[in-house]
Amino acid sequence: MKQFITVKDVKDIDALIRQGREYKANRLKDEALGRGKRIGLMFFNPSMRTRLSTQIAAKNLGLDPIVLNAGTEGWALEFQDGAVMNGTTVEHIRDAAPILGSYFDVLCVRTFPKLASREEDESDHVIRAFIRHAGIPVISLESATCHPLQSLADLITITEHFQESRKPKIVLTWAPHIKPIPHCVANSFTEWMLAWGKADFVVTAPKGYELSPTFAGDATFTDRQNEALEGADFVYVKNWSSVSEYGKVLGQHPEWMLTEKHLSRAPKAKVMHCLPLRRNVELSDEILDGPRSLLTPLATNRVWSAQSVISEILRNR
Repeated sequence: MKQFITVKDVKDIDALIRQGREYKANRLKDEALGRGKRIGLMFFNPSMRTRLSTQIAAKNLGLDPIVLNAGTEGWALEFQDGAVMNGTTVEHIRDAAPILGSYFDVLCVRTFPKLASREEDESDHVIRAFIRHAGIPVISLESATCHPLQSLADLITITEHFQESRKPKIVLTWAPHIKPIPHCVANSFTEWMLAWGKADFVVTAPKGYELSPTFAGDATFTDRQNEALEGADFVYVKNWSSVSEYGKVLGQHPEWMLTEKHLSRAPKAKVMHCLPLRRNVELSDEILDGPRSLLTPLATNRVWSAQSVISEILRNR
């Protein structure tokens, strides 16, 4: 694995899951793998779990992690080729990225979509520019389209909590929110579920909130939430804005907030969310504070997903 941007960069999903679980059992088993090497973490947007889990994972592998909050601590970067830089940007990515490539052995980048232009966001131009110009492996800490480290942690969590021989039924359900939210987590979760291919998977959301075919492919979609939830083993809760009317909130739909009533026909269902979340808007207290919630184990597994990916990158350098 030369880079980690989407599931398409992964040759063997199950091997990556197993490796993450092995690190969970013995976090320092490869503590010399990154000795003498540096990993850079660039954040263009806020982060808590992604930042901390990746730093911890890097330390577990012997790497020296260095964090830069690019939005507040660095120069404003220009990404457009041929730009006449007489505005607010100070440094071009063509000049900055090769320097970062000389400072670090691995570079991690986190950036969000602007939700103004679907074409621009789906081009993932920021993280792709780092890949083109840095000259070293790049790991996505979330991009304008996907959040692959989260999706790997999701699968680690699912495989830990499902021991039956049959395929689990996994439902990605849209949830209300007070503002437009990116599609990254939903895109990525759907893409990974389809690539993994070991679940009965369905996406449910109100009409108008269908995901982009670029990521959703031939995933089953329904706007009948209660029918989708019936018999579910895992329910992944996430908000996203409209794709067809890009970046817009088409309706609040408070009735879509997951409650115990919604899960009356899914008695064994475990509930997942990437965090952060707004209580009693996206998810009810009764779910969050009850036995169904896997939110803390899932967030904990972010360390092991990051450690699994970083170790694969180091081995293939």
